[in-house]
Amino acid sequence: MLRPALFLALLGVCLLAAADGRDDLATQRHIEPAIDYRLFPDAGNAPDDPLVAAQLDGWHRLPPGRSANFGYREDVAWFRLDVPTLPEARQQILEIGYPQLDSVRIYLLRDDRVAGQLDSGDWQPMANRPLQHPHVLYPYTVDPDSRYRFLIRVQTSGALQVPITVWERDAFFDHISRIDQAHAVYYGILITVIFFNLFVFLAMREATYLYYALATFGYLFLMSTLRGITYPLLWPDNPWMQNHSMMLSVPLAMLFSLLFARAFLGLNQRSPVLDRLVRLAIIANLLAILGSFLLDYNASMRLSVALAIPSCLLLTGIGPLEWWRGNRPARLYTFAWGLLTLGSALTAANKYGWIPSNFLTDFGMEIGSALEALLLTVGLAARLYQEREEKVEARESQLRALEARRQAELRMMEQALHNPLTHLPNRSSFELLLQDLLTRESDRRHAVGIVQLGNLDTITRTLGHQNTDRVLELAAQRFNSVCRDLPGVYSVERDARHTFHAASLESATFGFIVDADTAQSQRRRIIECLEAIRAPLDYLGMQLPLEPVAGVAVSPDHGNDPNTLIRKAYVARESLEARERGLAYYHPRHDSYSADRLTLASSLREALKSDQLALYLQPKLDLRTRQVAGVEALIRWPGREPAVSADQIVAVAEQTGLIKPLTRWVLEQGLGIREALVRAGYPELSVSVNVSPNNLREQEFPLFVQRLLTSHPQHAGKLILEVTETSMMLDPANSLRALRSLHYTGIPLSIDDFGSGYSSLSYIKRLPAREIKIDRSLITDLSELPEDRVIVQTTINMCHDLGYAVVAEGVEDHATLDLLGEMGCDMVQGYVMTPPQPMKDFLAWMEDQAASEQRRA
Repeated sequence: MLRPALFLALLGVCLLAAADGRDDLATQRHIEPAIDYRLFPDAGNAPDDPLVAAQLDGWHRLPPGRSANFGYREDVAWFRLDVPTLPEARQQILEIGYPQLDSVRIYLLRDDRVAGQLDSGDWQPMANRPLQHPHVLYPYTVDPDSRYRFLIRVQTSGALQVPITVWERDAFFDHISRIDQAHAVYYGILITVIFFNLFVFLAMREATYLYYALATFGYLFLMSTLRGITYPLLWPDNPWMQNHSMMLSVPLAMLFSLLFARAFLGLNQRSPVLDRLVRLAIIANLLAILGSFLLDYNASMRLSVALAIPSCLLLTGIGPLEWWRGNRPARLYTFAWGLLTLGSALTAANKYGWIPSNFLTDFGMEIGSALEALLLTVGLAARLYQEREEKVEARESQLRALEARRQAELRMMEQALHNPLTHLPNRSSFELLLQDLLTRESDRRHAVGIVQLGNLDTITRTLGHQNTDRVLELAAQRFNSVCRDLPGVYSVERDARHTFHAASLESATFGFIVDADTAQSQRRRIIECLEAIRAPLDYLGMQLPLEPVAGVAVSPDHGNDPNTLIRKAYVARESLEARERGLAYYHPRHDSYSADRLTLASSLREALKSDQLALYLQPKLDLRTRQVAGVEALIRWPGREPAVSADQIVAVAEQTGLIKPLTRWVLEQGLGIREALVRAGYPELSVSVNVSPNNLREQEFPLFVQRLLTSHPQHAGKLILEVTETSMMLDPANSLRALRSLHYTGIPLSIDDFGSGYSSLSYIKRLPAREIKIDRSLITDLSELPEDRVIVQTTINMCHDLGYAVVAEGVEDHATLDLLGEMGCDMVQGYVMTPPQPMKDFLAWMEDQAASEQRRA
């Protein structure tokens, strides 16, 4: 589309030049005669009669080859010229080639008498003219035997330009035809540019193309108004419209050009200073448009042209400046507006009378605007192409970004569904598969297996974390390989490269799913796979035992949802059977976890604050005196529904960190019980309270107990702290250090549940304790099982030899009581006397016991 436009533009410019050229033929058929002129600054002194004007003195001769151009002045001008006689041309035309003259009176004198007259100008209707043309044309016929002279009176409020030419009639019409053809090409170019940019604007909705269409329309309107073409075409009977359109055309063209330049160069974003200057110029031209309605023609035209010059200079100057700043569209813009500004400057200078009329001054704006329209259309088309390329590139970038995002999302999904260390599917993948199986195969039984490595902490402390990570990778590979051979196993994930049958649920915990019925029918194969899992791992030349422990839960026997089955498989893995055999199935009897256990901690905290807990007393009977020697204070939670055992209270307290305030509360309450016993008349009774192994790990615990007893010196030696044998063996070194600290402060210690743990005799002999309490598991069947009697007798003898007093727990009948007395046991404790009871009930029981003894006495 740009090549035809280029061709038409160049053709139009060439036609304009050719139309104005003076070839040999045209030179013979038209003449620019010698012209005398007389100016009258005062219109009142200017004669109206041509014969009077012809006789006046003071006429001046125009220089040869120069047309009459006096700039913007309101003088009345008379022109006088002898009518030349063209060879063989009787029909001739006088042309005044400037259409913007208000009043033109042409008088034809034949032998010094008025032979013809024409009253014309752009303040006269077009119908008054003998030839309907923007220029003032006066056709006439000459007689070779007569002498002819023209007297022309001109008065205008615009530029006083009066180019006068005498034509042979046919030559004039040939000349006008060529000029009109050139103008038609020129106007066609501008109209094509206008509609092209309007269509682009309607398609893209970008204001730059609309502004350029308006700017091109402004120059089209300006040029057609300057040439007077709008007068006969649009308003031939309304001279006022023609003159007012002339006043509007210049500021309108500048206004639209400024709007276009601002948008095309992006000044509002790239150059705020230039943008402000352009906006000021826009406001100035808007004021010029307003002035066209308020000022007279001459003042309005002077103002419009005066504003047009700096506006053009501004529009031309911002091009090189933005080009220097790296604005790519400014390069083409600079050339285009440079040409237009040059043509406009020549035309404006001609209007002011600074330079004479010639081809460049007459057609400078047309040539400049045509080239400007061509170059900027090329620029806009290039911009359109560039924008299309940018949009394509942006689209491709968007597609690349979407692809990168998709790949990132896939990687994130891969990471979200896989363990980063073992690369096995993680818990989420495992749960998704299990849920899918439970939904699709609801009529089948599925076994969920959990395997945890029991020796990983030892490996970490020995080899370090990096080696442990590598061991985990190797263990994951082995487990996946072994699980692949399990009967009825399901693949957790399968793709083109890998098939996973095991999943990483935690750092050292793996899971798998098998068809329960298939696995049950091939138990031997299951055992072989378990043995393969238990085999040591060869790493760095060492055989590392992993000590895997497995737990299994089966659907629908143990649950119908992934969360329940996995939880119960974990519970089975923690069971005693799993620790002993390496594998255990879930059984409800071994499940000590429940939802109530989770809420028990907060309830216990509140009960401790609001003093809802209590200490119940169970007496210890001295077998030699058959008298109560002391009491054990056991923690209870009265009024709690459902009831919570002392073991549960302590376990929850140890898990939640409440054991520290709970033990301190028990110690303070124990001293309170001791104080009450003294007041009740039992000062010889000691009070035993249980201490958690967590308390023994507290550095400040011995100091707290010492300070507590220091504040109650009357109870020194009567508050006994009981520590279980099992708890001491969890951390023997710290336990022994804490017990010695308590012993050095004079606090009696008791070893509880002796015989249920795994302590050695070398450890027992170092304990700074006063008494040993034999666990009830050895006492319950004492009267029936000879082997239990041997163990208990041996224990009593050994403890006596080491200097300990011996207390038997869980004595529930008199036969066992008597038997223990025969064995030399020091004290007993159990339901044979009374179950644990509150302080008030215990005192009542003591009174009953005293009354019974008195009756027996």
